[in-house]
Amino acid sequence: MTDMIKADEMVLKTDGRGRVQTPAARREQILDEFERSGLSGKKFAAVVGVKYPTLAMWAAKRRRARGLPPVVRRSKTVRLLEAVVEGSSGDTKPLVLELPGGAKVEIKDAPQAVLAGALLRTLAKPC
Repeated sequence: MTDMIKADEMVLKTDGRGRVQTPAARREQILDEFERSGLSGKKFAAVVGVKYPTLAMWAAKRRRARGLPPVVRRSKTVRLLEAVVEGSSGDTKPLVLELPGGAKVEIKDAPQAVLAGALLRTLAKPC
């Protein structure tokens, strides 16, 4: 560490290349604020003055340390598939939808199919 920069009443060390070394306690505060903010990573990084790749790396390391799975990027498109079940009308086997993340939806009749469709449309919207 060669230099010192004063920011927000906190002295931040820099390395030989001029990169600011953020203390672990401050990183945790930033990540806590990020989780509560509801902002995208890029927007939040701009607000707190951290480069987005740095914030993303901190968040990924925190998730690994906590034993959580990595964040899965959502697809921007929803693909629908028509399914036809052939058999006698006396068969009452449910249709099971397996969603990303391991959630399962079991559909046994038409009203449940309507609700499942509403659920899928809601899940397809960005947060």
